[in-house]
Amino acid sequence: MSSYKLFHGLEAWEYIILAEQNDQPARTEEVLATPNNTLPKTSNQDSSQQSLFDNMPDCDEMDPNVKQGIELANKVEVKYRPVFESLPPTKRAALAWYFLPHRSKKATIGVTRPRILKWYCPFANQNDFPSGHRYCINVYAGCGHQCEYCYAAGYEPEQPHCKKDFERGLLHDLANLEKHNVPPAPVHLSNSTDPFQPIEQTVGQTLFSLRQILNHRHRFTSVVLLTKNPSIALQSKYLDILQQLSVLDNNHPAKEQFRKNNLPGLRLEISLAFWRQEPCQAFDVDAPSVEDRIQAIRQLSSEGIPIVLRIDPLLPRNPLPNNRSLSDFHLPQTQTLQDLEQLVNLAAEIKALHIVYSVAKIIQPRFKPISTTMKNLKSVYEYIAQPDRLIFRGGSWRLPSHIAQQQIIDPFLNICQKHRIKAFFCKQNLVNTP
Repeated sequence: MSSYKLFHGLEAWEYIILAEQNDQPARTEEVLATPNNTLPKTSNQDSSQQSLFDNMPDCDEMDPNVKQGIELANKVEVKYRPVFESLPPTKRAALAWYFLPHRSKKATIGVTRPRILKWYCPFANQNDFPSGHRYCINVYAGCGHQCEYCYAAGYEPEQPHCKKDFERGLLHDLANLEKHNVPPAPVHLSNSTDPFQPIEQTVGQTLFSLRQILNHRHRFTSVVLLTKNPSIALQSKYLDILQQLSVLDNNHPAKEQFRKNNLPGLRLEISLAFWRQEPCQAFDVDAPSVEDRIQAIRQLSSEGIPIVLRIDPLLPRNPLPNNRSLSDFHLPQTQTLQDLEQLVNLAAEIKALHIVYSVAKIIQPRFKPISTTMKNLKSVYEYIAQPDRLIFRGGSWRLPSHIAQQQIIDPFLNICQKHRIKAFFCKQNLVNTP
């Protein structure tokens, strides 16, 4: 039995679903822990009563712009305070000027200033989900891959489209980073869309974003892309810029930290949940084929692109309890242990930075009914969860944690340990990205 233990809390995307459904942010109640990688707990004890000026000497002698920024930061909601409190005054003020609505008359304010280059998840409580200061650029709205299990179906439009004034908005935000001298932080493309989906071939908003990030490289630490379509990254105009982004120059503020810890400046996270095409045809209907993704992964690795392999999501496998089969529920065999072994072996072969995993959830789509495939998967979940019931939270049904751990996660982690490759739950992966 694996020594890994999973505590199921809300993920970043689930805050978005809850916020849209309830018009208010959600909280997590638990966090993930693994043997040597534990989410740091931050305390908000009495933080609602504390001023961000507390323990700060000679406020009257501060630069007026810094002082006004601190005053603005002093209004920030309790759930964001750990990020602001962790910074020295000048950086705290810079964050406030960039993320907080300057003219708000509310007593407390959130990181809600409209941005293209925005706070990674403004609905997350930093006391429970310490993702810290990091950015997200959702280069498109929606995704053309239409994967059955995709969490973004809970809040994104069914058909992908471009955002209004995307390029102008991004340039404006980057200029604001420079104006306010905001400290560098990770940037993610993207948490609610695929930056390399088919629309990119004609519109090129991801390429535009990467070029601008390179122009302002000192404002960003890790550059992270998450995709199911890695073959686009092999095109010379993308490959060249990815290679440049993967190296921090000697003047970068985080250069020494990244050098000391042997960290790349870029991470290309590639989703490959299946080794065979049959389950891919059921769950990833419009995504690139398994063969195409494997070939692109190997080529990108040979070009020196740092890769994180996302074997994500994990799904039930045969045999089910009492010798039932997935075919009894009109589903193909999804991930045999042999399939998972092949996927983990691929990660080892290309020397992936690590593996990312999570257990599939049954999402309630925002704009359409649950598909037949996901209804069938929900029936499987209900069967293997007996006598317990499924948990509905954040717009999705999921297995009770002890069932998911025993039947789905532990056998997978045992394979990872066998191949001596690190595997992180998706939330842990995010928090670990510097």
